[in-house]
Amino acid sequence: MNALVVALLFSLPVTHIARPSQAPTTKTASKAARKGGTWYFAENGHAVFCYGPVVHVPQPEGGLQNVATFCQGEKIMVPLKD
Repeated sequence: MNALVVALLFSLPVTHIARPSQAPTTKTASKAARKGGTWYFAENGHAVFCYGPVVHVPQPEGGLQNVATFCQGEKIMVPLKD
């Protein structure tokens, strides 16, 4: 009798409970982990977030332009409003 019960238990289908998948990480979460950036006011009127220093770039007319470096997105240099 015991052998029959054990045989029935092993013959039953077993369903595996799937683990809930973790939420995918987004790019914004990974960028938020970066430290040391500063917000600047760009020449075009928009605010930009840059990680590099502000440098003075000579202008063709003979002056200096403040430029923020290594800004968020694809921009390496952004002219700043003085």
